Amino acid sequence: MIRLLVLLLLVANAGFAAEREGTFDDPVLEQRYWNLIREIRCPKCLNESIADSDAPVAADLRREVRRLVASGATDEQVTEFMINRYGDFVLYRPRLTPTTWALWAGPFIFLAVGSLVFYRILRVRRTQSLDEDISA
Repeated sequence: MIRLLVLLLLVANAGFAAEREGTFDDPVLEQRYWNLIREIRCPKCLNESIADSDAPVAADLRREVRRLVASGATDEQVTEFMINRYGDFVLYRPRLTPTTWALWAGPFIFLAVGSLVFYRILRVRRTQSLDEDISA
């Protein structure tokens, strides 16, 4: 029983060590790496960054980002690589392109339409008398 417990602890420790393996010696590169993996969305998990996701694809993407940062790629180059591979979806803050105009303009359009509807309702209610029977 104790042997099994020791074996489980060793396996768990090895898994944890593998995740932290390969940290950068340079704190600036390490910070760039963490900033990048927090800004890239996991293609499988949909609402988690690759830093937070435990999915195998997220682990692969973390390794790829680490490789690109270690090879001297800029943040823009890493981002472009991910976009070319997975599309604009992988960014939490998508770029402003013709394909994302609706995404960026949508909230403002809904706000404008909602304001117009609200204004029209108020205008109609101002003309109604308080004595008017609603059920008729």
